[in-house]
Amino acid sequence: MMVSRRSFLEYCGLSAAFLGLSSKLGLLQEVLASPTAPSVIWLHGSSCTGCSVSFLNRIAATAPKTVADVLTGAVNLVFHATLMTPAGDAAVAELKRVYDTGNYVLVLEGGVPTAFGGGACVVYSLNGQETTYMQAVQEMSARALAIVCVGTCASFGGIPASGGNPTGVVSVGQLTGRATINISGCPANPDWVVWAIVQLLTGTPVELDADGRPTALYSKRLSGAAAPALVHDKCPRNNLVNSGAPPEATSFTACDGRCLIQLGCRGPFTKARCDGCWNILATDPNATPNERWKRNWCIGVNAPCHGCVEKSFPGSQSFFEPYTPA
Repeated sequence: MMVSRRSFLEYCGLSAAFLGLSSKLGLLQEVLASPTAPSVIWLHGSSCTGCSVSFLNRIAATAPKTVADVLTGAVNLVFHATLMTPAGDAAVAELKRVYDTGNYVLVLEGGVPTAFGGGACVVYSLNGQETTYMQAVQEMSARALAIVCVGTCASFGGIPASGGNPTGVVSVGQLTGRATINISGCPANPDWVVWAIVQLLTGTPVELDADGRPTALYSKRLSGAAAPALVHDKCPRNNLVNSGAPPEATSFTACDGRCLIQLGCRGPFTKARCDGCWNILATDPNATPNERWKRNWCIGVNAPCHGCVEKSFPGSQSFFEPYTPA
């Protein structure tokens, strides 16, 4: 099934309230109507592919139905190991063709293993010659119009770079030295990924913070209006935010609506807009503060914020004890 550009624009329209796409839909329509519109190449390294699954799950509730429909039918997805139909040399030959044009946005998911000559992660082979993820990232990033790192693993190393992993995983930026747009998260929010791709397709400058993350997604409202950056400072479980919130929780057996700092919540050290973006219902203007904590984000299901969008994630401390930044 090939989804029309109209379907993709309808999806963007449905998401415009919290993607900030409203003013760009006309320009986006012009870009997608052009036969010279950039392609998207999506490669996977050391990760669980959870960001791709997150992307699939978000779009499944609306039209178009899947990320494959969106990217293949509207944005021209050339290569994605999990979603594409072609395989083997045929798939890689098409990737190489687009690489030669230089007219593509490179989306990278997963950290980059550097030990053993990068041999711990092979992404494809052509004519019997294997290419490691490290080689592919170095080669493909050199000609890309822009690089979007999807998830904390690609952005900062994440879980694959933690502990005693012998494969020497590093972030994409550490390997290439190129500026990247980091859409961190474990997994990355699918709407944030769409937002980044749309900005690039429409030629809109993206303001980044010190960690390469769009400030519009991690530090302030898309309108540019001032807003608390830290999860803790806008969490409805916080007594300073919601005067009706109960005292801090000290046990998971009695934590409904209670602040979870004593149970390992890293909200005071995490910059993100998770409170309004993980469930479209969270933008409901009729929702009361006491209702919003029930939405489908970590806090809403009685789990502490683990700070998964931050460079420090996962760290070496327990997720369920009071957190102290390193």
